[in-house]
Amino acid sequence: MSDLRYKIVPQVRSVRFLRAAAETLPLVPGSVEDCCTRVRDGTAVTSRDEAREYLTFMQALGLVAETDRGFHRVRDAPSDEELAEAFRERVFGAREVLECVATEPRTPEAVFTAIREEIPRWERNRYEDWEAEWHERGGRLLGWAQTFGLVSEADGQYRATD
Repeated sequence: MSDLRYKIVPQVRSVRFLRAAAETLPLVPGSVEDCCTRVRDGTAVTSRDEAREYLTFMQALGLVAETDRGFHRVRDAPSDEELAEAFRERVFGAREVLECVATEPRTPEAVFTAIREEIPRWERNRYEDWEAEWHERGGRLLGWAQTFGLVSEADGQYRATD
């Protein structure tokens, strides 16, 4: 896999949702606008901006691809295990969050505290309240990690699954 890591982490939904959203896209590349409309109209997504976030996230996971002509769904969708691996390797912050809960169960707050120093300056400078942004992002990363079976949650604490 490439070293490129995607920053977009949309609202947590199911793997079934992601697969259904990818299926709304054509096999022949369509424009970003057309693909956002397809995702919005074919799923529970309510806005173009939210649809665009899911397009980017699905691209990171390998469910869709982008060419110079736009997005398209891939012919051979990745397995659930491949989705989990793509999440770990290609979504910015996922690896760090997973490493944080690998040794002991942690709350989302403890995860943020543990990875705080690893958040790059350019990310801190992007937001007026970068800590609030990264608290929320950490929660979504943990939620997606749970969706992909990489962590489990009990009593508000997350731990890596075996």
